[in-house]
Amino acid sequence: MPHSSDSRVPLSTIVREWGRIGLIGFGGPPAHIALFRTLCVDERQWITDHEFADGIAATNLLPGPSSTQLAIYCAWRLRGRLGAVIGGICFIVPGLIIILALSALFLSAHPPRWVLGAAAGAGAAVPAVALNAASALVPASWDRAGPERAVKVRWIAYLLVGGISAATIGAFLVLTLVVCGAVEIALRTGGTGRRLPSLVPVAVVPVVGGTAALGWVALKVGALSYGGGFVIIPLMQHDAVATYHWMTGAQFLNAVALGQVTPGPVVQTVAVVGYAASGLWGGVLAAVVAFTPSFVFITLGATHFGRLRTDPRVQAFFVGAGTAVIGAIAGSSIPLGLELSHLWQLGVLAAAAIWLLALRRGVVLALVGAGAIGIVAVLAGAPS
Repeated sequence: MPHSSDSRVPLSTIVREWGRIGLIGFGGPPAHIALFRTLCVDERQWITDHEFADGIAATNLLPGPSSTQLAIYCAWRLRGRLGAVIGGICFIVPGLIIILALSALFLSAHPPRWVLGAAAGAGAAVPAVALNAASALVPASWDRAGPERAVKVRWIAYLLVGGISAATIGAFLVLTLVVCGAVEIALRTGGTGRRLPSLVPVAVVPVVGGTAALGWVALKVGALSYGGGFVIIPLMQHDAVATYHWMTGAQFLNAVALGQVTPGPVVQTVAVVGYAASGLWGGVLAAVVAFTPSFVFITLGATHFGRLRTDPRVQAFFVGAGTAVIGAIAGSSIPLGLELSHLWQLGVLAAAAIWLLALRRGVVLALVGAGAIGIVAVLAGAPS
């Protein structure tokens, strides 16, 4: 529960500290979790280590960006719903401003040649980043599934289904994730017909285009993505490139790279897609739609997190949908890799794969290094 009125943290402190983490939080969810643990548990002792661990566990069961939800949850613990809204906004806005400014540069009609080189280089590393993200999620997901042989077999099946879906039918990936989760619930509960947990949105709505289409794509990112921020890649790629033609495949690679190298939530990538669709207004709209479900989940549901964590249907759904997500992230590397159009980019991709998958080094450095190689290559005469 939130702090009592006699020990509440000032809202000005939440504005300052959550904004600071939003500005320096490079490296995705692991970095964000470490920064909030240092602030809230170690230094200020606002939240106990046990409470913080519960927050991580609960937000990992929710659809949407988990580290953003953790930021909102920590602020909720300190100042209730108002604190949650203010803390979440302060965490999101710094990175959003930066990524929209970079979108204007990278998506301009005639960007400088060095910008094209940086984009082509960083974009070439993105398929390796996707594989790295998927591989990092495998151990915990495999353990969560449990020791039963039948469940392990289903885990492999969900992984393959997710991977094949992301590589072939990206527009219907949401349906695939929900079906995998529903199947696991039915198998674990004996097909009792009980309703799915209220956190599981099951509507799959075809949208023709325009603002409604952008809103739907952003909503999928914010309310229908399970298993971590990187699942936004297969959820958005087909819509942004093939269905609505908001951006080219190469530009989508750039969008993913920008989401990785800027501070704050990785889900900020959706703002780049929104910018490509409708300019600055589209970028802001996409971000608002994508992040709103996280505020709703925490402000209305945080008091029920204990029950959420112990609900066997929630656990079952996450085994099915969460495993399919891992496959989808890995599978997205195939269409991403097919977007590379220059031979020199394959060398960058190979180098990034060695850096990430063999040497197990950092994603941000991989993308920055790939971008630097791209600048040198293009300025030396390589095609961009």
